Amino acid sequence: MSTIEESLAILRRGAEEILPETDLAERLKEGRPLRIKAGFDPTAPDLHLGHTVLINKLRQFQDLGHQVVFLIGDFTGMIGDPSGKSATRPALTPEEISENARTYQDQIFRILDPERTRVEFNSRWMGPMKAEDMIRLAAKYTVARMLERDDFHKRYEENRSIAVHEFLYPLVQAYDSVALEADVELGGTDQKFNLLVGREIQREYGQKPQVILTMPILEGLDGVQKMSKSLGNYVGIREPADEMFGKIMSVSDDLMWRYFELLTFRPLAEIERLREQVLDGRNPRDVKFELAEELVGRFHSAEASARAKEGFVARFQKGAMPEDMPEVTLEVGNDGLPIASALKQAGLTPSTSEALRMIKQGAVRVDGERIEDRDLVLSGEQTMVMQVGKRRFARVRFKAA
Repeated sequence: MSTIEESLAILRRGAEEILPETDLAERLKEGRPLRIKAGFDPTAPDLHLGHTVLINKLRQFQDLGHQVVFLIGDFTGMIGDPSGKSATRPALTPEEISENARTYQDQIFRILDPERTRVEFNSRWMGPMKAEDMIRLAAKYTVARMLERDDFHKRYEENRSIAVHEFLYPLVQAYDSVALEADVELGGTDQKFNLLVGREIQREYGQKPQVILTMPILEGLDGVQKMSKSLGNYVGIREPADEMFGKIMSVSDDLMWRYFELLTFRPLAEIERLREQVLDGRNPRDVKFELAEELVGRFHSAEASARAKEGFVARFQKGAMPEDMPEVTLEVGNDGLPIASALKQAGLTPSTSEALRMIKQGAVRVDGERIEDRDLVLSGEQTMVMQVGKRRFARVRFKAA
């Protein structure tokens, strides 16, 4: 049984803010399972490692004996979350929301304990709400307060449109906390305003305001922008084990430590020991192997992780591929991208004709395998190492145009 301070230490790990932490400590002292809420709008069918930063924190609450409410925002998804957006976000169709929500449920239990997870849909209470109920809810918050939010404020100052329904999003998210009687709500740092609105709306409905815990936004494989499928810098948790392993091994040595802290459950003291080993001369690649093995093992199996590592070593190390190589992002249209065009755009050949000639000579490899088909067309969002001859390499990420 963890003490209050031990529990707080676990929950502080990786968190950006806990507001107010004194309230969280008081609720933990009550000795009852707290109701922990996190909402996910089903905007895409697949979750990636960036999403799991928040889900990992939910698992830590579960391990401490608390109940998690995984809230699928099928109602709010039809509004479109304006957080961090410079323009009105397109709403999803009910069919898109239904399909994406189904896949979310398939994926979250790779991390969460089903016995301590309650899956909810906010359409359950928002769908039956009458117009007069929505008006009463809207009356509990002012336009002036809404315009304090950074993205709304910037758009207002720059005379860019703000649709009225966008003001409803924070209110509906806040009302979710009322409907669920949430003790704690988790969200990314970009959700802080909405989470704080939840505290105020709970007060308006006579409830004790929730504690909010914000988690940082995880950088993608490029180490710069947030992990996002649209940016092509993501690792999907349903990707094949080999592809996931290779992507994780492609992160920089510096970014590796952030992934260790936010994506693994290793004690911080153990991560610090690994960092000291690298400072003492241990190859950071070997430590990165541990990161990749742990994450692939979680979302697949220990056996699949071991096979992925063996395949990676066979392709990359035994093939004497350089650890540092240029990284290129190419756009792929609906019809795919011919291999010769990809080699030219990646800077590996001066022309497509030269690319075709090198393929004919057997001098082109993709992920260590010789390419013999001059008509090969690459499609889909993926990352691969392309090689021409013995010295020209590039790690190429393909993203949808």
